[in-house]
Amino acid sequence: MAKNLGRSIFKTTILIFTILLSIAFLHVCLVPFISSAKFWWVGFAGLAAPFLIVSLIFTVVFWLYAKPKWALLPILVLAIGYRQVDAVFAYHFKAVFNPEKLENTLRVVDWNVQSFNGLSTNKQVKKLIPNDIAESIKRLNPDVICLQEFNHSKTEAGNNIGLFKNLYPYYYFSKDYKRNASGYFSGCIIFSKFVIIDTGKINYPKAESLIFADILKGKDTIRVYTTHLQSFKFKKNDYDNIDKIKEQEEDALNASRNVFNKMKPAFQRRGIQAGMVKDATAQSPYPTIICGDFNDVPNSYTYFTIKGDKQDAFLKKGFGIGRTFISIAPTLRIDYVLADKQFDVLQFDMVDEGLSDHIMLVTDLMLKTK
Repeated sequence: MAKNLGRSIFKTTILIFTILLSIAFLHVCLVPFISSAKFWWVGFAGLAAPFLIVSLIFTVVFWLYAKPKWALLPILVLAIGYRQVDAVFAYHFKAVFNPEKLENTLRVVDWNVQSFNGLSTNKQVKKLIPNDIAESIKRLNPDVICLQEFNHSKTEAGNNIGLFKNLYPYYYFSKDYKRNASGYFSGCIIFSKFVIIDTGKINYPKAESLIFADILKGKDTIRVYTTHLQSFKFKKNDYDNIDKIKEQEEDALNASRNVFNKMKPAFQRRGIQAGMVKDATAQSPYPTIICGDFNDVPNSYTYFTIKGDKQDAFLKKGFGIGRTFISIAPTLRIDYVLADKQFDVLQFDMVDEGLSDHIMLVTDLMLKTK
């Protein structure tokens, strides 16, 4: 009797849990259609999506064993949110990336280089970071390089453009942040082996920008965009607060409040920026590639707005969840290479060189014959 009662209570608890999960995930399904510029809470909903999806899959397995008819609820909810599921997981078993490029392909590298600060605290090691990053990229022999959090100065030690200029004589630098006295600039940059025939920059309301370069490859003109969207601007004390939340320490409530106060305006600003990127890329007269650090996950309003009907190189050729940012959580894919459907995505890889808090992305693309 007691055993049957215990089973009944356990099943009822799991049923309530399944219903609550389903309701929460249905809210996530609305994220692509609700601007985080106006409704900041959708940003948090997007962050929760991978955990909700995995939890729903577990409930499906449980109910198929315990009471199959109840498995229909999470199955139906996951079917409704198929776009969210597809955005998280890539299903192509990873093939070895071929360093040899096929003829007529365009190899693109995208990387947030973290201002060339690296991950080491050793000052001597830090001095080598710019050269190490440049060599890591050049080893892949890309045709186009898009870098975020790139900096350059007139000093010999800070001449980071010079690290690439011999092989990549054509470039366009956003110079979003300037210190004129020292000749220091930082922002996003596009390097190209091929001639750049036009460039452009669209400034965001608060800071940074979206830039593009029109690249002439043979008889084809390709427009490449790159950008760095609003970050949370977490500092060491913010990461300490996140650790307090994870460990459920006494000061976790206050820590949560501090982290929330940084995340909310970032979600709002990215909502505005995503709309600007969408409008700009829609006006491109050429086949378009956009890559960069969006600072938002694949389940976000930011991602769905910018992606539109473009191809996500990771989803086309990758496998798993594709983490690109190594701090905070194991599910943060926030860097992307998105290509118009005029391209075939031939191969894709993520290269962790241990030189930045972001992982380098590399992909080979080919324009489809008309």
